[in-house]
Amino acid sequence: MTTPTLPTTVHTTTRRRFLTWSGVTAGALVAGGAATLSWPQLFAAAQRTPLDPQAGVLVVVTLYGGNDGLNTVVPAADPAYAAARPDLAYRPDEVLDVGTGLGLNPGLKGLKSLWDDKSLAIVHGVGYPQPDRSHFASMAIWQCGSPGTPATSGWLGRWLDLAPDPVKALALDPVLPPLLAGTRTAGSTLGRTRLALPRGAAGRTVAGLALPSPSDGPWQAAAATSLADLVKASGTFHDAVAEIDDQQDETTAPGGSAGGQSDLAKQLAIVAGLVELGVPTRVYSVSLGGFDTHSDERGTQERLLAQLDAALAGFAARLAKTERGRQVVTMVYSEFGRRVHANASEGTDHGTAGPMFVFGRGVQGGHYGSQPSLTDLDEGDLRASTDFRDVYGSMLTGVLGADPGQVLNGWTNTVPRLFG
Repeated sequence: MTTPTLPTTVHTTTRRRFLTWSGVTAGALVAGGAATLSWPQLFAAAQRTPLDPQAGVLVVVTLYGGNDGLNTVVPAADPAYAAARPDLAYRPDEVLDVGTGLGLNPGLKGLKSLWDDKSLAIVHGVGYPQPDRSHFASMAIWQCGSPGTPATSGWLGRWLDLAPDPVKALALDPVLPPLLAGTRTAGSTLGRTRLALPRGAAGRTVAGLALPSPSDGPWQAAAATSLADLVKASGTFHDAVAEIDDQQDETTAPGGSAGGQSDLAKQLAIVAGLVELGVPTRVYSVSLGGFDTHSDERGTQERLLAQLDAALAGFAARLAKTERGRQVVTMVYSEFGRRVHANASEGTDHGTAGPMFVFGRGVQGGHYGSQPSLTDLDEGDLRASTDFRDVYGSMLTGVLGADPGQVLNGWTNTVPRLFG
């Protein structure tokens, strides 16, 4: 694959252009939406092969646009931070203390609670060698999991190739991300049709047909069970599906280039419901856009991080209430961080390394990796201290039970002690 040369700043990136550019060999599947699963197909899968109670489930949250890591996990005690960002920097008394001179952005109160419960892992300085500051190129590198070597598939698509089954990976995006495109198979997207049953007398009739009867034969009992699942799902998913379905394909809020959905909470509500129903999906992909904060960053990013926080905290609280929910691990990343020094528009430009968040089953909360220096820079950018493939390796071994070397082109490193 020939890698095109792209400008450092791309303001008009869209998800579809990124998908086209990434050039994975499953491009025909991606362009056509790959497999689109309907609600009845998912319910049937849950009945036929329900989620193994011993299996981990990975939820990948992509923050499109390049989230500013330094104003997410804030080195507020470092004088170099305030000096580099006179108008954007948070004071130590404004952030949520997580020790070692660091604090979470004030919009991340829910994640701070997870931190206090020792269930949130913060992985510092995550990036890759010879970083690219283009949205297109960097997101393709992250999703394909192959820095320095042109890849023809997504890293979780290659995991799917080990045991092909499109039900095992599901994207809550209208178009399948390259993340889930393998060389032999690909994940699926969720059908965008509304999930609603009739109201009034017709709705009561449908609900009545879903009730079991001792006189039912095997076929009638199976039909009643399926209909009962549909009734339950309609109550669980209808509002979330309707609101996501009403959204435009691209984010238009400030900082909205580079794709991504706009209502993460609704996407995660659907994921939680599918997990609780026992759908045998092992990987879910969700997204939030808007992080390309070249101007007026502080207000825009804090609003987005508060939205992220509310969605993740609510998701974590819901998952903690059920056995199946406790099988889930959530990983949050963005294609790059921002430059250390603010620009003239009270924003920041495309940078390199940034933090990642991980929480869920078996995750040992705490700091991992080292916070990059704000004075020992690489042409004005942070030097990565953790290769993102180490985090991917941990997800493969600790959640999906796979050999990282088979998926990450021989890369076998993991983040030590991330999982207990």
